[in-house]
Amino acid sequence: MTEHTKTDGLPGLDAGVPSAGLDHTSPRNERMGVAKIACNACPVLCQISEGRSGACDRYANVAGILVRVDPVVLLRRTVGDAAMSAMPLVPFSSPDTASANDWNGDLLLADEVFVTGVGSSTTYPDYKPAPFIVASQAQGVDMVTVVTEGIFSYCSFKIKIDTDRYLGPEQANVRCKGEVVGHVTTAEYGSQMLSLGGVHHLTGGSKKEGRIAVQMMEALGNKQAVEITIDGGSQVVIQAGRAPIVNGVTEQRMRVGCGSAAVGIFAKQFFSEADEVVVVDDHITGVLTEHQAGRCLDMPRSGIRMRGRKSTPGRYFQVANPGTGWGGTDIDDPLSIIEGWDVGVARPGLRLLMTSTTGEHAAWYVLNDALEPVAQPMPAAVQRIIDRIGENCEPSLCTVLFLGGAGGSLRAGVTDNPVLLTRAIKQALVNVTCGGAPAYVWPGGGITVMVDVMRMPDKSFGTVPTPAIVAPIEFSMTLADYQRLGGHTDHVRSLEQVLKSGAWHNDGAPVARLWVQNPVANPWPLGQPPLLG
Repeated sequence: MTEHTKTDGLPGLDAGVPSAGLDHTSPRNERMGVAKIACNACPVLCQISEGRSGACDRYANVAGILVRVDPVVLLRRTVGDAAMSAMPLVPFSSPDTASANDWNGDLLLADEVFVTGVGSSTTYPDYKPAPFIVASQAQGVDMVTVVTEGIFSYCSFKIKIDTDRYLGPEQANVRCKGEVVGHVTTAEYGSQMLSLGGVHHLTGGSKKEGRIAVQMMEALGNKQAVEITIDGGSQVVIQAGRAPIVNGVTEQRMRVGCGSAAVGIFAKQFFSEADEVVVVDDHITGVLTEHQAGRCLDMPRSGIRMRGRKSTPGRYFQVANPGTGWGGTDIDDPLSIIEGWDVGVARPGLRLLMTSTTGEHAAWYVLNDALEPVAQPMPAAVQRIIDRIGENCEPSLCTVLFLGGAGGSLRAGVTDNPVLLTRAIKQALVNVTCGGAPAYVWPGGGITVMVDVMRMPDKSFGTVPTPAIVAPIEFSMTLADYQRLGGHTDHVRSLEQVLKSGAWHNDGAPVARLWVQNPVANPWPLGQPPLLG
């Protein structure tokens, strides 16, 4: 456990480190009666008994000293070293017990270590400098990284669920444990989209709604499974990086494209094997012989007459209601979307393939003398095309994106003039990361960041019972730019100092820390251009 990086006036505070004008004569974490400490890491101001933790489970009272329960997470850079790539996570040790896997203090390797905001503590109250303001070098350039955990009320999770299954109507309420925690938003190509959490659910409703919303958000951010229900729709289990479970069934595939797209993609393969192909889809059902692809291949019309609303040739809307059946519709019998056949155009023996956009449903028919489709065994050549459709479908996954407004008071932990930080970010002078993971900065006012939780370290998210989400955030820039934006330069500490004693107001005791290898998919946070809108 680490000493709480928000505790002004604790015994042993390093007197040689500037205190930003804070009044240490009246400690904010004074004892509250027998063996109690008041924690000021958030507005709740818990009074913590000895041997107990606060409401957030992030800080505890150990022998009368407020300590941080979780370790600070440090990233280790991978530089094409196979041995390093295979290195396991190293639970962190003190300098006296450093292992061969530990950083050895060589400042020539300073650009191979990055201090993340995970476990770093917060800047509450926000006039304080950030817990870590770290000086290091990246490719010979003097850099500064301002590291903190933000307390976010204005935040949400955007969920992308790769499935054709109907989850619920747009704008429908999403519930967790019976409480409304978000809504269904606009569907995207092959995916259903949800918006969960947000300030109105956290603070604008009942206490129970806020509590359940923040618990759900913490679980999603920490890559855990959450069960939700959608009004007028499905029950879904969502988990970052895992397949969704819809009404108890684990999804397998994301569609290769809409029905029209599937017709176009595989038209040449269908051409010699079938006389008509219908790709059933909730959005756009494709009919090969009417479609532009079939016309380019000089396929004769089959005479099929489809239900639904015709869009352009070979493309039909609303052939059925949304559902969990064929192609995201509510049908179990694909023939139910066929109204009939034009006599004189259709002919006995005509070969009809009907398939879904994922190939999970497929059926083969041959017209009899009465022009009625009769089910027949699927020919091997046609099955190979169905298998090819499935091969081209990516696995069904849930993607969880954290979206947070960082344009508020946490900027005071970076500079006395917060607007300069905002401007520097928009001028691409500052790289914003969350737990070392690349963050997309939305255009427009403020600092609104979005990050894929799968690219962040495990257990990156916490909560405070206000209720709000606690999430890591780091601002990296050159030392010269930090000085120009009026940063807290008196509190800049070298990476070596930080690794030895933790945050600027730590008493010098070793800080519990966890070494994590920087994911191969993530760019190194230092020296990388920011992801701007």
